[in-house]
Amino acid sequence: MIGTWVSILPPLIAIAMVLLTKRVLLSLGSGIVAAALLVSSFSPLETVKSIWTGMTASFWSEGALNTYNIFIMIFILLLGILTAFVSLSGGSRAFAEWAIRRIKTKRGAKLLTVFIGIIIFVDDYFNSLAVGQIARPITDQHRISRAKLAYFIDSTSAPICVISPISSWGAFLIGQLALIFGTSAAITYSPLSAFLMMAPMNFYVIATLSMVFFFAWTNIDFFAMKKHEDRAEQTGELFDPEKDIPGQLKEDFPVHSYGRVRDLIAPIVALVIFTLGMMVWTGYRAGGSASIWSIFENTDVPLSLVTGGIVGTVLAGSLYIAQMKQNETASFSLIGKAIVSGLKAMLPAVLILIFAWGLTDLIDVLETGLYLSGVVEKSSIPVHFLPLIMFILAGLMAFSTGTSWGSFGILLPIAGTIMINAEPELLLPALSAVLAGAVFGDHCSPISDTTILSSTGAGSNHMDHVATQLPYALIAAIISCIGYLTLGLTGSIWVGLVVVVVIMALLFTIIVSKKNKTEYKVKSFIE
Repeated sequence: MIGTWVSILPPLIAIAMVLLTKRVLLSLGSGIVAAALLVSSFSPLETVKSIWTGMTASFWSEGALNTYNIFIMIFILLLGILTAFVSLSGGSRAFAEWAIRRIKTKRGAKLLTVFIGIIIFVDDYFNSLAVGQIARPITDQHRISRAKLAYFIDSTSAPICVISPISSWGAFLIGQLALIFGTSAAITYSPLSAFLMMAPMNFYVIATLSMVFFFAWTNIDFFAMKKHEDRAEQTGELFDPEKDIPGQLKEDFPVHSYGRVRDLIAPIVALVIFTLGMMVWTGYRAGGSASIWSIFENTDVPLSLVTGGIVGTVLAGSLYIAQMKQNETASFSLIGKAIVSGLKAMLPAVLILIFAWGLTDLIDVLETGLYLSGVVEKSSIPVHFLPLIMFILAGLMAFSTGTSWGSFGILLPIAGTIMINAEPELLLPALSAVLAGAVFGDHCSPISDTTILSSTGAGSNHMDHVATQLPYALIAAIISCIGYLTLGLTGSIWVGLVVVVVIMALLFTIIVSKKNKTEYKVKSFIE
């Protein structure tokens, strides 16, 4: 059953159950059991062993501690404690009051969130969690729903990282391109220059970022997102209080009124500075070169995140302790309560990640991704349709496996081999289509770790984030498909790009026109 069509069933079962039941852990657990049954050929004892292997993969893998996943989980827990300290000291309240005096409009709050999401481009994990901590007090004050905040975070993390050479993504992808180009002497451009040339060919990123700015500038929303935004605007409820909200503090400690803006800013700035500093240091130490490309190729992102998280958390706690000298209501006993509250807030997110990583590990054993890629290799599809096919296949693979990087690792070499031999002129568009499709599938997948971290950073229910982002991602994907089809048929990158831009402009014009007509009819009816 390994490497066959049956290998697709476990991720499909998990995704279908998530959409039907809205219970993430139950759904992921069902996918894990299904995958374990297939891996063990339905042997009861072997199935139990496979489940144990999948569930412990987050902590122990290939005979050693899985420090990558462990550090990510520690960072999430540290972020919960940091948030609790900042709330306890009154820093969140003070920052929100400061921001509301300067950012007076809902549009300003949304644009600020998008801007922060774009400038923090070094890593998608870091982006997803850090942007939420900075923007959440501001968006809360302006009654922007947590689902909308999660959409902004998710749509400015991976899309920016996948086109930024100075990022953990860029370093990985440039390394992948070097391996692909090394197989052909006919390729004259370097991996770095090729990566930069591929940016305007990533139609999904262009469409997604265009939509992000459009929905940040306007007050227009559709489908499930509109329900969340209307509820937030009319009732002040930023999320459904009856649903599980990872990262949402249930404060059982008093929030003090004497907090200052620096009680929030200083820990966040320290977290950012020390994380970036450690990324540079670990990259330099591992690569032995001061080259920025070498540094980001070899950097240890999880260790850097933990280091920055520890420094930021210690500073946040220290700022609160310093308040004890000035206010008698501050006490060490409240520190303990804040720590427990922060850990409890992030525990659901950690559990979801453990289950998602467990399912991903078993899917990898089943070789689901290799099966999907093999479908294209064995087919006799006309070469001009391959950029479109690669986009769709990468989307399906990332959606099914919950990992865009896994899709990169499998599909980039396949796309490179096919295009070098069949149509070298379409090599970079096909590779870019793989990147675009993987980000699209990652955006739509409820078992994706970046989707989970985006909802955690925003303090949104995970399935609310998936349901509200899905229609927007699908619209961007459909437009991208038209662009890649045009590119393949014409052989021109710029014609494909122009088609994407024109469709986006027409779409936005139609949306605004319909909104204006609706508002005019409502106004006329009232008058």
